[in-house]
Formats: sequence, structure tokens, C-alpha cells
Amino acid sequence: MKYPAYFEAAPEGGYVVTFRDVPEAITQGDSEAEAADMAADALVTAMDFYFVDRRRIPLPSAAKKGERLIPLPHSIVVKVLLLNEMLSAGISNAELARRMGTRPQEMTRVLNLRHNTKIDTISQALAAMGRDLEVSLV
Repeated sequence: MKYPAYFEAAPEGGYVVTFRDVPEAITQGDSEAEAADMAADALVTAMDFYFVDRRRIPLPSAAKKGERLIPLPHSIVVKVLLLNEMLSAGISNAELARRMGTRPQEMTRVLNLRHNTKIDTISQALAAMGRDLEVSLV
């Protein structure tokens, strides 16, 4: 999952980076390389807001001319997909935990972007909602 980012030269030097799909993510860097690194961090940080507020996370749109694609780490991508599925189905953490036969605290950890969660756990959570996680190479 790669989000289009716009790099704009700042009057004081460096670059300001914004994301059309995730307006909460905005950052800057002294060089293009530093701005790209900061953009990746800002994108992950912005995802936290969606998780805390339990809001659907917009999926990335196609890049427009002049935009660069910033990848979201795969460990975050699967959690984004899980959260969006939960919200679409109207399923709470407690309900998903019940379906999986685990405690609600476990689901809190699974949906914490800073917690390392095994991909099998995410797959089991999606399966409990009638969905399959597929992985492919492109």
C-alpha cells in the first residue's frame, strides 16, 4: 500500500510533504531524502489517529503528476485492512475477541500499531469476520 505524497519546496529551504488521502500526515525535511524519510514516519503517525478515533482509513488513490509514492509498512497495512473491515462490519474489539475465543485485551494489542502482531493473528481475526488474507508478489 503506497500513498501519493506531494513534495513542495519550502521558502525557507527544504521540502514540505503532504498527502491528499491522509491530510493528517504533513511533515518536512531539509533535503528530499530527509523529507521522504519523515513522510514515511508521518504517514504511520497519522494512522494512529484513525485507530484511536476508530475511523475508516482511506485507501491510497493513484498518484497524480508530481507526486511520489510513500509505502506504508506491511505490518501496518494488515492492521489498516483489519480496522477497516471491523468498521465496515460494525464489529467491536470485544465482539471480535469473542469470535476468536480470546480476551478483549488481546484485540487491543492487535489493533495497536506499535505492537508487533503475528500475521497469523491478523489472518485469524479476518477469518473470524468471514474474510481471507491473501499475500502475493507483484
